[in-house]
Amino acid sequence: MQYPIGDVRSRFLNLGEQSLRRAGSGREARQIKTVGVLSPHPLIHLGFISHPARQKQLRDLSLKIHSHPELGFKEVKAAAWLSQYLEQNGFSIERGTCQLATAFRGSYGKGRPAIAILAEYDALPELGHACGHNLIAGSAVGAAVASKAAIDQLGGSVLVIGTPAEELYGGKIIMAERGAFDNVDAAMMVHPSGHDSATIQALACLSLEVQFLGKAAHAATRPETGINALEAMLLSFAAINSLRQHIEDKARIHGIITEGGEAANVVPARSAGKFLVRAEDNAYLDELKERVLDCFVGAATATGARLEYQWGKERYAPMRNNPTLAGLFQQNMQSLGRKVELTASGRVGSTDMGNISQKVPSIHPTVAIVSAEVASHSPDFALAAASEAGIKGMLDAAKAMAMTVVDLLASPQTFTKVKEEFGKADS
Repeated sequence: MQYPIGDVRSRFLNLGEQSLRRAGSGREARQIKTVGVLSPHPLIHLGFISHPARQKQLRDLSLKIHSHPELGFKEVKAAAWLSQYLEQNGFSIERGTCQLATAFRGSYGKGRPAIAILAEYDALPELGHACGHNLIAGSAVGAAVASKAAIDQLGGSVLVIGTPAEELYGGKIIMAERGAFDNVDAAMMVHPSGHDSATIQALACLSLEVQFLGKAAHAATRPETGINALEAMLLSFAAINSLRQHIEDKARIHGIITEGGEAANVVPARSAGKFLVRAEDNAYLDELKERVLDCFVGAATATGARLEYQWGKERYAPMRNNPTLAGLFQQNMQSLGRKVELTASGRVGSTDMGNISQKVPSIHPTVAIVSAEVASHSPDFALAAASEAGIKGMLDAAKAMAMTVVDLLASPQTFTKVKEEFGKADS
């Protein structure tokens, strides 16, 4: 990207070999200078990411989170370790923000623009960090600390917003509703993946919990007196399987049976299940949820079981990628030697980052730590999240996000374009 002579970013870069700022861990301060040839982004050379000792700190932090997996809203250790790291590096910390015990907000600098880098750190049941949230957390705090130099020179503020419970509970949705992003001008995070991409596609998603209530009876001597709640659930699955043939390509319906009886010789009096319904946009999700519900209503009618259901309170919104932010991140990641797609390809899921992207200009890039054949939410991906490839991906993501922060702070024109794109999408 070309910047006009005299642009604030140019003045920042012209510092060259001069000392950029006083920085350090905790209260220890030291001079940090750019190294070698002047880079388009001096932050690449700042010791917080490139110095071996700083890389080791981020590596150790990420691996510590990986080895102590915590489920959503129970990430006590991870939230504490991340907050401590930021505090030691000069950030002001608000713990338990938005009335969520394992959420936090770290801030450096004052005023606007305020750029938020989001951290996730919850794990999956049984699988641990098979979605690589330990790497998301490490890249977020690494990028934020590296961005301090730009804040000191150019103004504004950088935030790390610790967002618990991305998996299933939608922690960001709750935080957005409680005002966590009201004074944020742009938001970003990077997710580990099998692809290097500056954007993702993410589906709107809503959870559904159902139960059928029947009547217990001896399955051999008096089956005619029973009402089989498990049969109602099985019929529902069969109906949903038929429905899948006639829905849009990117729509998804999936679920599990969480209760189906206690003994083979007793007609099950209760069955229960959990389901997710996904669609490319909210309008089709509203249509699809009614068709899904009809599957359960029909099964209740056929069996005589009583249906009870509850839709989830938190709806995951589709991802809205900001083109200018995505372009900046793509260029910055490519400067690190990665081949980065601008538009994501392949299969899509859902994320509560989609809700943030509906509120402020946002990106949710991905960084490759495995081959494309390795699926997330798998044991192999959990191993990759603690591998050297995973750590390299985390460090590259931190560098690219820090460079993107510099781009935004150094060029008011660029930031204006980001906001204009966001406004046009609203109109």
